[in-house]
Amino acid sequence: MSRPELSSISLSSAASPLWGEAYLRGPRYNFGLQESPQSCAPAWASAAASSPPGTSGVTSGVVADRSSSSSRPPGAWPPRGSNLGSKRSYAANRVPSNFTFGTSSSSAQDTNYPQVIKTPLTAGNPQRSGYKNWTPQIGHSATSSSGVSAHSPSVIVAVVEGRGLARGEIGMASIDLKSPQIILSQFADNTTYAKVITKLKILSPLEIIMSNTACVVGNSTKLFTLITENFKNVNFTTIQRKYFNETKGLEYIEQLCIAEFSTVIMEVQSKYYCLAAVAALLKYVEFIQNSVYAPKSLKICFQGSEQTAMIDASSAQNLELLINNQDSRNNHTLFGVLNYTKTPGGSRRLRSNILEPLVDIETINMRLDCVQELLQDEELFFGLQSVISKFLDTEQLLSILVQIPKQDTINAAESKITNLIYLKHTLELVEPLKMTLKDCSTTLLRAYYGSLEDNRFGIILEKIKTVINDDARYMKGCLNMRTQKCYAVRSNINEFLDIARRTYTEIVDDIAGMISQLAEKYSLPLRTSFSSARGFFIQMTTDCTALPSDQLPSEFIKISKVKNSYSFTSADLLKMNERCQESLREIYHMTYMIVCKLLGEIYEHIHCLYKLSDTVSMLDMLLSFAHACTLSDYVRPEFTDTLAIKQGWHPILEKISLEKPVANNTYITEGSNFLIITGPNMSGKSTYLKQIALCQIMAQIGSYVPAEYSSFRIAEQIFTRISTDDDIETNSSTFMKEMKEIAYILHNANDKSLILIDELGRGTNTEEGIGICYAVCEYLLSLKAFTLFATHFLELCHIDVLYPNVENMHFEVQHVKNTARNKEAILYTYKLSKGLTEEKNYGLKAAEASSLPPAIILDAREITTQITRQILQNHRSTPEMKRQRAVYHLATRLVQTARNSQLDPDRLRVYLSNLKKKYEEDFSQDEQVQEQTEE
Repeated sequence: MSRPELSSISLSSAASPLWGEAYLRGPRYNFGLQESPQSCAPAWASAAASSPPGTSGVTSGVVADRSSSSSRPPGAWPPRGSNLGSKRSYAANRVPSNFTFGTSSSSAQDTNYPQVIKTPLTAGNPQRSGYKNWTPQIGHSATSSSGVSAHSPSVIVAVVEGRGLARGEIGMASIDLKSPQIILSQFADNTTYAKVITKLKILSPLEIIMSNTACVVGNSTKLFTLITENFKNVNFTTIQRKYFNETKGLEYIEQLCIAEFSTVIMEVQSKYYCLAAVAALLKYVEFIQNSVYAPKSLKICFQGSEQTAMIDASSAQNLELLINNQDSRNNHTLFGVLNYTKTPGGSRRLRSNILEPLVDIETINMRLDCVQELLQDEELFFGLQSVISKFLDTEQLLSILVQIPKQDTINAAESKITNLIYLKHTLELVEPLKMTLKDCSTTLLRAYYGSLEDNRFGIILEKIKTVINDDARYMKGCLNMRTQKCYAVRSNINEFLDIARRTYTEIVDDIAGMISQLAEKYSLPLRTSFSSARGFFIQMTTDCTALPSDQLPSEFIKISKVKNSYSFTSADLLKMNERCQESLREIYHMTYMIVCKLLGEIYEHIHCLYKLSDTVSMLDMLLSFAHACTLSDYVRPEFTDTLAIKQGWHPILEKISLEKPVANNTYITEGSNFLIITGPNMSGKSTYLKQIALCQIMAQIGSYVPAEYSSFRIAEQIFTRISTDDDIETNSSTFMKEMKEIAYILHNANDKSLILIDELGRGTNTEEGIGICYAVCEYLLSLKAFTLFATHFLELCHIDVLYPNVENMHFEVQHVKNTARNKEAILYTYKLSKGLTEEKNYGLKAAEASSLPPAIILDAREITTQITRQILQNHRSTPEMKRQRAVYHLATRLVQTARNSQLDPDRLRVYLSNLKKKYEEDFSQDEQVQEQTEE
């Protein structure tokens, strides 16, 4: 194979290989089909490319009586445009060539395409005004450096809600334009639409699609209003309701879903609303992408709302799961603590798992087994890490391969050639990955090894190697990649291609020779450089004094200078670049013809790459968990009905601070499920609350946790009420924001929730604040949710007199003498202890430190003493209450022992004997107190 000599060519900093960059630069809104006598696409491709999905029999009225359909919920709105008599194929209709996007002309009203309506919300905002060049440039990075840059929005979501008696039944369908996967959801939501908002926040959509009837002026639905309020920076589009058609949705799934995931049809065939959503979604995506998906090419999954724990957007922000609240650019987040992934797919999976932790104990333990094996087998860990780091973005590669452009452009050709090389690179890594996993013992790793034994990987690779050169591979640098694309196809397959490549080689050699002659002619250190924007150009690094007359010869044009580096070209070089581009177009066209034929042969086997993509991303995430464990002393969590953490610490704080954070114990059971935490300001209450939630999330995604020992009860929901800032956008004061957040928790919490509340009621006067806190506590005490309630209202601590499942905890402080100011100062220990805080009136001490007048401080102390005395008189604990409390705690300990004990009979007998002695001691103390009281 002849290649141009490029040893003297250096790469400009402008060179940056992009996944499918040529495809994204192509014409986007010319819907006319380009007929070519030399069309090289396979028969199935040309058939699919010639027609959009779902355009048969679309009318504006109800076509058939659907009352007999078992999939229709009671009171559901009738589907528009259902045509039950004709199930035409995905590729059965023509595309109107005169259709233009976002226009109100008669051609835009063609019923074969969705009518796109710009809502008033988007009309005045240029950032949200439709889809002009909306598709992001898809960049490739072998490693993901940050949670923000690695996840640019590329998800389109369709949302639909039932009407009448079915109001609150939500259907959602989403597709990531970087990944050929559709995710369907259908679930019942309450009037707050918390699940919808949370799911949309997790998806981080680029575009949200809803029916035009949801936003009728003056009569918008509540769901529409909430979505537009919560997603102000997201493109929002409404399309005609007739496109939300469950019959078409089921047809699409049957036609597009690959065989390995075809069981999804059984799951969704009675899910009316998610089918309606996917019909509108696919219609719209085809419209904006100007391409269709190949038959049997998409991975389609159904996800209910019960498979993962729910973390609302406010809690995700409070806990700094993905974004740091102080500086969004740094990685002091839970994602930053755990993210040692090597591939974009692994990074995306970690992100989605943090936002939606698992609730299935068996699956979590399978992941923990893998992490344990990776930690114990150093050779396996480093071997896997080495192989995984070489993988490209498999999901994105698949997404581009399964799309069929409706026009054969040079950009589409270049994209297909590039991605075929990427595919070859990916398949060549399957065997090394399989060999690394060969001797694994855990169930999950063995399962992934089994998935790699699929013989389709070898079949595809062999077919590719019959056409593509063995040494054609992925390389960094746009010039290197261009050379790979030119010489990808083997010699002697197409004689005209071989001639075109020889011509290209001669032109490149002529360019290098011409620049060498110019260097000799002017005695200047010229070198050949290349960038995707400029093509070949000349670079020179020299001091100005070395130039005659301090300027470049007049032959050089388009001169730019950065420090002492010059970039320029010449008229002759521009002409040669044009010749080079013409030669490239010929090469790409002929190569594209060969590549299309090859793709037609391998498409029936390509679906094994979905398994590979899943395997690589999961292994990458598990390696990341193991890597994080090697940097700190994390421990494997257990799962029981108790939240017990021995000497646990804050994972993000550990990353920030120079010293290891102070560790604390946590013990919450069903019998003591409500902790009231007190202590002075800055003693560590808020940090402790966040620490518990972060450890819970880490455990439920399959990671080890920062502690000496840990046991968790699976949390189906995690709620936090921590922030105390005003919200200018919604015109909410600190107190109003508090009330909205606590109302959300009260409406959605259940017995399996983990609830963290910090400083509730501080935004109003003390009497009202205590009253609200007391009422909220009593409501939460009626649940079996695990609740941690941090407060400065010491009066609230006496609620344990009435409720035996309340435990009081406090953060200790020490008093030290400040010799400089001759006053006492507080030393924070950050240690959590049982009981109420002994530090009283620390607010007054803080006021005194701020130099308030002594008379005001004295008056404040007297008033505080009187109020406290009155409250304590109403909360005296009687001996009978204490006896009942002791009986309650004994009963809960016995129940917990029966459920979770793993002690042998002798040790269990000793434990129960000690438990009985402790109860008798507590009971006798209560009787002595009662006798003294009676005397």
